[in-house]
Amino acid sequence: MKSILVLGGTRFFGRKLVELLVAEGHDVTIVTRGQLANPFGEKVKHIIVDRRDTKAFAKAVEGQYYDIVYDNICYSPNEAKAFCDIFNGNIGKLVFTSTLATYAADGLAKSEEDFNPYAYDIQMGETEEFSYGEGKRQAEAVFFNYAQFPVVAVRFPIVMGVDDYTERLHFHVKHVANEEPIGFINMDAEMSFILAEEAGRFLQWAGLTDVEGPFNAAAHGTISLKDLIILVEQATGKTAKIALVGNDEIRSPYAIPASWYMTVTKAEEAGFIFSKLAEWLPGLIEEITKQYN
Repeated sequence: MKSILVLGGTRFFGRKLVELLVAEGHDVTIVTRGQLANPFGEKVKHIIVDRRDTKAFAKAVEGQYYDIVYDNICYSPNEAKAFCDIFNGNIGKLVFTSTLATYAADGLAKSEEDFNPYAYDIQMGETEEFSYGEGKRQAEAVFFNYAQFPVVAVRFPIVMGVDDYTERLHFHVKHVANEEPIGFINMDAEMSFILAEEAGRFLQWAGLTDVEGPFNAAAHGTISLKDLIILVEQATGKTAKIALVGNDEIRSPYAIPASWYMTVTKAEEAGFIFSKLAEWLPGLIEEITKQYN
Protein backbone atom coordinates (compact mmCIF):
# COMPACT_ATOMS: atom_id res chain seq x y z
CA MET A 1 0.00 0.00 0.00
CA LYS A 2 1.29 3.45 -0.98
CA SER A 3 0.57 6.82 0.57
CA ILE A 4 -0.62 8.91 -2.38
CA LEU A 5 -1.57 12.56 -2.79
CA VAL A 6 -3.63 13.66 -5.80
CA LEU A 7 -4.02 17.28 -6.86
CA GLY A 8 -7.00 17.46 -9.17
CA GLY A 9 -8.81 14.18 -8.58
CA THR A 10 -12.52 14.95 -8.42
CA ARG A 11 -13.50 14.91 -12.09
CA PHE A 12 -12.77 13.35 -15.47
CA PHE A 13 -9.51 11.37 -15.76
CA GLY A 14 -8.31 12.58 -12.36
CA ARG A 15 -11.37 11.00 -10.79
CA LYS A 16 -10.79 7.79 -12.70
CA LEU A 17 -7.20 7.74 -11.41
CA VAL A 18 -8.37 8.08 -7.81
CA GLU A 19 -10.96 5.33 -8.31
CA LEU A 20 -8.19 2.99 -9.52
CA LEU A 21 -5.90 3.86 -6.62
CA VAL A 22 -8.66 3.40 -4.04
CA ALA A 23 -9.66 0.07 -5.58
CA GLU A 24 -6.05 -1.09 -5.16
CA GLY A 25 -6.17 -0.27 -1.46
CA HIS A 26 -3.79 2.69 -1.41
CA ASP A 27 -4.00 5.43 1.23
CA VAL A 28 -5.21 8.31 -0.95
CA THR A 29 -5.49 11.99 -0.09
CA ILE A 30 -7.01 14.47 -2.53
CA VAL A 31 -6.35 18.21 -2.64
CA THR A 32 -9.07 20.54 -3.93
CA ARG A 33 -10.21 24.10 -3.45
CA GLY A 34 -13.53 22.77 -2.20
CA GLN A 35 -15.50 24.05 -5.17
CA LEU A 36 -16.62 20.54 -6.14
CA ALA A 37 -17.98 17.92 -3.79
CA ASN A 38 -15.75 15.04 -2.76
CA PRO A 39 -17.19 12.10 -4.75
CA PHE A 40 -15.24 9.48 -2.78
CA GLY A 41 -16.53 10.14 0.72
CA GLU A 42 -14.57 8.43 3.47
CA LYS A 43 -12.58 6.35 1.00
CA VAL A 44 -10.06 9.20 0.76
CA LYS A 45 -8.69 11.95 2.95
CA HIS A 46 -9.58 15.41 1.70
CA ILE A 47 -7.47 18.57 2.03
CA ILE A 48 -9.22 21.79 1.03
CA VAL A 49 -6.70 24.43 0.04
CA ASP A 50 -5.77 26.59 -2.96
CA ARG A 51 -2.40 25.27 -4.13
CA ARG A 52 -1.53 28.78 -5.36
CA ASP A 53 -1.62 29.97 -1.74
CA THR A 54 1.84 28.60 -1.07
CA LYS A 55 1.88 29.19 2.69
CA ALA A 56 -1.52 27.57 3.19
CA PHE A 57 -0.59 24.66 0.92
CA ALA A 58 2.67 24.05 2.80
CA LYS A 59 0.81 24.17 6.12
CA ALA A 60 -1.83 21.72 4.89
CA VAL A 61 0.75 19.01 4.08
CA GLU A 62 3.22 19.82 6.84
CA GLY A 63 4.73 16.75 8.47
CA GLN A 64 3.38 14.37 5.82
CA TYR A 65 5.35 12.05 3.55
CA TYR A 66 3.82 10.73 0.34
CA ASP A 67 5.22 7.88 -1.73
CA ILE A 68 3.62 9.33 -4.88
CA VAL A 69 2.09 12.70 -5.71
CA TYR A 70 -0.03 13.20 -8.83
CA ASP A 71 -0.28 16.81 -9.93
CA ASN A 72 -2.99 17.24 -12.56
CA ILE A 73 -3.48 20.97 -12.01
CA CYS A 74 -0.09 22.65 -12.33
CA TYR A 75 -0.06 25.19 -15.16
CA SER A 76 2.89 27.50 -14.49
CA PRO A 77 6.55 27.58 -13.48
CA ASN A 78 5.69 29.45 -10.28
CA GLU A 79 3.34 26.66 -9.21
CA ALA A 80 5.96 24.04 -10.08
CA LYS A 81 8.69 25.84 -8.13
CA ALA A 82 6.46 26.26 -5.10
CA PHE A 83 5.67 22.54 -5.30
CA CYS A 84 9.38 21.69 -5.27
CA ASP A 85 10.01 24.02 -2.33
CA ILE A 86 7.24 22.35 -0.35
CA PHE A 87 7.83 18.71 -1.26
CA ASN A 88 11.60 18.32 -1.72
CA GLY A 89 12.55 15.64 0.81
CA ASN A 90 8.89 14.80 1.54
CA ILE A 91 7.78 12.64 -1.39
CA GLY A 92 9.06 9.60 -3.22
CA LYS A 93 7.92 10.51 -6.73
CA LEU A 94 5.91 13.04 -8.74
CA VAL A 95 3.70 12.28 -11.74
CA PHE A 96 2.91 15.57 -13.48
CA THR A 97 0.16 15.81 -16.07
CA SER A 98 1.58 17.65 -19.07
CA THR A 99 0.30 17.90 -22.63
CA LEU A 100 0.70 17.44 -26.36
CA ALA A 101 0.66 21.25 -26.43
CA THR A 102 4.33 21.21 -25.40
CA TYR A 103 4.87 20.34 -29.10
CA ALA A 104 4.16 22.55 -32.10
CA ALA A 105 1.26 21.61 -34.39
CA ASP A 106 3.47 21.39 -37.47
CA GLY A 107 2.28 18.19 -39.15
CA LEU A 108 5.07 15.98 -37.78
CA ALA A 109 4.69 13.03 -35.41
CA LYS A 110 6.00 14.06 -32.00
CA SER A 111 8.28 11.93 -29.81
CA GLU A 112 9.53 12.86 -26.36
CA GLU A 113 12.83 14.14 -27.78
CA ASP A 114 11.01 16.93 -29.61
CA PHE A 115 10.78 18.91 -26.38
CA ASN A 116 13.68 18.72 -23.90
CA PRO A 117 12.59 20.20 -20.55
CA TYR A 118 16.00 19.59 -18.97
CA ALA A 119 17.62 22.24 -21.19
CA TYR A 120 14.69 24.62 -21.64
CA ASP A 121 15.15 28.29 -20.75
CA ILE A 122 13.12 28.84 -17.57
CA GLN A 123 11.14 32.04 -17.19
CA MET A 124 9.24 32.26 -13.93
CA GLY A 125 5.69 33.55 -13.95
CA GLU A 126 2.05 32.84 -13.19
CA THR A 127 -0.44 30.89 -15.29
CA GLU A 128 -1.94 34.04 -16.79
CA GLU A 129 1.43 35.09 -18.25
CA PHE A 130 1.74 32.09 -20.59
CA SER A 131 -0.21 30.20 -23.19
CA TYR A 132 -1.41 26.79 -22.02
CA GLY A 133 1.39 24.98 -23.87
CA GLU A 134 4.12 27.35 -22.73
CA GLY A 135 2.93 27.18 -19.13
CA LYS A 136 3.25 23.40 -19.25
CA ARG A 137 6.67 23.60 -20.92
CA GLN A 138 7.88 25.93 -18.20
CA ALA A 139 6.41 23.74 -15.46
CA GLU A 140 8.14 20.66 -16.87
CA ALA A 141 11.45 22.54 -17.01
CA VAL A 142 11.13 23.64 -13.39
CA PHE A 143 10.25 20.16 -12.15
CA PHE A 144 13.11 18.47 -13.99
CA ASN A 145 15.61 21.08 -12.81
CA TYR A 146 14.52 21.78 -9.23
CA ALA A 147 12.91 18.57 -7.96
CA GLN A 148 14.91 16.44 -5.56
CA PHE A 149 12.63 13.48 -6.30
CA PRO A 150 11.96 11.41 -9.45
CA VAL A 151 9.55 13.07 -11.90
CA VAL A 152 7.40 11.69 -14.70
CA ALA A 153 5.83 14.24 -17.06
CA VAL A 154 2.89 12.61 -18.83
CA ARG A 155 2.12 14.32 -22.13
CA PHE A 156 -1.50 13.68 -23.03
CA PRO A 157 -3.26 14.72 -26.23
CA ILE A 158 -6.90 15.81 -25.91
CA VAL A 159 -8.61 13.44 -23.48
CA MET A 160 -12.03 12.15 -24.51
CA GLY A 161 -14.94 10.78 -22.52
CA VAL A 162 -18.70 10.94 -22.06
CA ASP A 163 -18.11 12.90 -18.85
CA ASP A 164 -15.59 15.37 -20.33
CA TYR A 165 -16.46 18.65 -18.61
CA THR A 166 -14.80 20.63 -21.44
CA GLU A 167 -17.28 19.03 -23.90
CA ARG A 168 -14.93 19.42 -26.85
CA LEU A 169 -16.14 16.30 -28.65
CA HIS A 170 -19.68 17.09 -27.49
CA PHE A 171 -19.37 20.43 -29.31
CA HIS A 172 -19.09 18.67 -32.67
CA VAL A 173 -21.89 16.19 -31.98
CA LYS A 174 -24.21 18.94 -30.75
CA HIS A 175 -23.51 21.23 -33.69
CA VAL A 176 -24.03 18.50 -36.27
CA ALA A 177 -27.14 17.17 -34.53
CA ASN A 178 -28.63 20.67 -34.39
CA GLU A 179 -27.51 21.46 -37.96
CA GLU A 180 -25.33 24.33 -36.74
CA PRO A 181 -22.10 25.31 -38.54
CA ILE A 182 -18.63 24.33 -37.32
CA GLY A 183 -15.51 26.28 -38.26
CA PHE A 184 -12.26 24.50 -39.14
CA ILE A 185 -8.88 25.61 -40.44
CA ASN A 186 -7.68 22.34 -41.99
CA MET A 187 -10.02 19.36 -42.28
CA ASP A 188 -7.17 17.10 -43.37
CA ALA A 189 -5.23 17.67 -40.14
CA GLU A 190 -4.82 14.50 -38.08
CA MET A 191 -4.91 14.32 -34.29
CA SER A 192 -4.08 11.99 -31.41
CA PHE A 193 -6.57 11.32 -28.62
CA ILE A 194 -6.83 9.23 -25.46
CA LEU A 195 -9.85 7.93 -23.54
CA ALA A 196 -10.26 9.21 -19.98
CA GLU A 197 -10.21 5.71 -18.51
CA GLU A 198 -6.94 4.97 -20.29
CA ALA A 199 -5.47 8.29 -19.15
CA GLY A 200 -6.26 7.30 -15.57
CA ARG A 201 -4.65 3.89 -16.03
CA PHE A 202 -1.54 5.43 -17.54
CA LEU A 203 -1.13 7.84 -14.64
CA GLN A 204 -1.55 4.95 -12.23
CA TRP A 205 1.11 2.96 -14.11
CA ALA A 206 3.51 5.91 -14.28
CA GLY A 207 3.36 6.32 -10.53
CA LEU A 208 3.62 2.69 -9.51
CA THR A 209 6.46 1.67 -11.87
CA ASP A 210 10.04 2.89 -11.77
CA VAL A 211 9.87 5.04 -14.93
CA GLU A 212 11.09 8.63 -14.95
CA GLY A 213 11.20 11.51 -17.45
CA PRO A 214 8.78 12.66 -20.15
CA PHE A 215 6.31 10.12 -21.58
CA ASN A 216 3.78 10.51 -24.37
CA ALA A 217 0.48 8.74 -23.75
CA ALA A 218 -2.14 8.35 -26.50
CA ALA A 219 -4.30 5.72 -28.12
CA HIS A 220 -2.78 4.05 -31.18
CA GLY A 221 -3.68 5.71 -34.43
CA THR A 222 -4.77 9.15 -35.56
CA ILE A 223 -7.87 10.49 -37.22
CA SER A 224 -8.32 13.42 -39.58
CA LEU A 225 -10.88 16.03 -38.66
CA LYS A 226 -12.70 15.18 -41.88
CA ASP A 227 -13.04 11.54 -40.84
CA LEU A 228 -14.01 12.55 -37.32
CA ILE A 229 -16.90 14.58 -38.70
CA ILE A 230 -17.92 11.64 -40.89
CA LEU A 231 -18.25 9.52 -37.75
CA VAL A 232 -20.38 12.24 -36.16
CA GLU A 233 -22.56 12.42 -39.26
CA GLN A 234 -23.05 8.65 -39.19
CA ALA A 235 -24.01 8.71 -35.50
CA THR A 236 -26.40 11.66 -35.76
CA GLY A 237 -27.84 10.95 -39.20
CA LYS A 238 -27.26 14.59 -40.08
CA THR A 239 -24.94 16.31 -42.57
CA ALA A 240 -22.38 18.63 -41.02
CA LYS A 241 -22.29 22.29 -42.01
CA ILE A 242 -18.60 23.10 -42.31
CA ALA A 243 -16.94 26.49 -42.61
CA LEU A 244 -13.19 26.79 -43.12
CA VAL A 245 -13.18 30.02 -41.15
CA GLY A 246 -15.46 31.19 -38.43
CA ASN A 247 -15.96 33.27 -35.33
CA ASP A 248 -15.29 31.91 -31.86
CA GLU A 249 -18.88 30.78 -31.47
CA ILE A 250 -18.65 28.23 -34.28
CA ARG A 251 -14.90 27.51 -34.29
CA SER A 252 -14.12 23.89 -33.50
CA PRO A 253 -12.06 23.21 -30.35
CA TYR A 254 -10.04 21.00 -32.70
CA ALA A 255 -9.44 23.75 -35.28
CA ILE A 256 -5.71 23.22 -35.82
CA PRO A 257 -3.65 24.37 -38.82
CA ALA A 258 -1.71 21.11 -39.30
CA SER A 259 -1.59 17.54 -38.03
CA TRP A 260 -0.81 17.28 -34.32
CA TYR A 261 -0.11 13.85 -32.93
CA MET A 262 2.43 11.85 -30.93
CA THR A 263 4.22 8.54 -30.91
CA VAL A 264 4.01 6.23 -27.87
CA THR A 265 6.97 3.93 -28.55
CA LYS A 266 8.81 4.95 -25.37
CA ALA A 267 5.89 4.09 -23.08
CA GLU A 268 5.18 0.79 -24.81
CA GLU A 269 8.82 -0.23 -24.64
CA ALA A 270 8.58 0.46 -20.90
CA GLY A 271 5.61 -1.89 -20.63
CA PHE A 272 2.33 -0.01 -21.14
CA ILE A 273 0.08 -1.16 -23.99
CA PHE A 274 -2.36 1.39 -25.41
CA SER A 275 -5.77 0.91 -26.95
CA LYS A 276 -6.55 1.52 -30.62
CA LEU A 277 -8.38 4.77 -31.34
CA ALA A 278 -10.43 3.21 -34.14
CA GLU A 279 -11.83 0.59 -31.76
CA TRP A 280 -13.47 2.96 -29.29
CA LEU A 281 -13.99 6.35 -30.93
CA PRO A 282 -17.10 5.44 -33.00
CA GLY A 283 -18.79 3.98 -29.92
CA LEU A 284 -17.95 7.02 -27.83
CA ILE A 285 -19.44 9.33 -30.45
CA GLU A 286 -22.59 7.21 -30.57
CA GLU A 287 -22.88 7.36 -26.77
CA ILE A 288 -22.52 11.15 -26.75
CA THR A 289 -25.05 11.43 -29.60
CA LYS A 290 -27.72 9.99 -27.30
CA GLN A 291 -27.57 13.26 -25.33
CA TYR A 292 -28.66 15.27 -28.39
CA ASN A 293 -31.23 13.04 -30.10
